[in-house]
Order: sequence, then C-alpha cells, then structure tokens
Amino acid sequence: MNYIKYLLVGVFFGFILTKSEVISWFRIQEMFRFQDFHMYGVIGTAILVGMIAIQVIKKFNLKDRDGNPITIPPKDFSQKKRYIFGGILFGLGWAFTGACPGPLFALFGTGLTIFIVPILAALAGTYVYGATRESLPH
Repeated sequence: MNYIKYLLVGVFFGFILTKSEVISWFRIQEMFRFQDFHMYGVIGTAILVGMIAIQVIKKFNLKDRDGNPITIPPKDFSQKKRYIFGGILFGLGWAFTGACPGPLFALFGTGLTIFIVPILAALAGTYVYGATRESLPH
C-alpha cells in the first residue's frame, strides 16, 4: 500500500511529460537538428530548478523522510573520459530511439507499444552493468 503514492507520482510525472511534449519524437528531432528551442527550454528549466533545490537542501540542512540528513557528495571529475563516453552513449541512444530513458514508460503508456524494445534494452543494459560493475573502472 505504501507504493501507491510512488505509482501516483510516476503517473503524474508521465502526464506532465506527455502534456509538455517532451516525449514527442518530433520535438526531440527538432532539438537535435537545432530547429526549435522547446526542448532546450525544458532542459534548461530542469537544470535551474535542480540547482535551486540543491542550494535549498544545503542551506537549510534538509532531511529525508526518515529524518536522515540529505548529503550530496562532490563529483570527482578526474576521470573525464568516463563522463564523455557516457554522455556520448546516452546521446546516441536518445537520438536513435527518439526517447530519453525517463519518458520510456510514458511513451509505452500512450499506446506506443514499440517502446517496449528500448525499455527491455535499458533493463538489459542495467543488468549487464550490475553484473560487470566490479570489473569496470570507476
């Protein structure tokens, strides 16, 4: 019963993604072709909201729902290659499928059943990463 609220938040998030058109393949292609500002505006707004939220968390020492302090460890940018490689891989997947991993379930929920393929691929990639994590350079 406790998971119902998470399901409802996920459904609401999917609704917002759908109504804002960020799951639209056409909008994503416009972004990658530098033809429209719509997606850049949404992404920029998300970055701004995230920056403000992190500053509020740090300034007021906010706690999670269990009362534990929320900690944000600093990023280690000494291994820049892994971030560059990860970003390229993420961007290629986004461009090829026309979908960021976040809205895959929203796309599937709108009736685009073909998106079961990238959903299964994402799950397989997550499984492979988990199985090989110990032998990967971090």
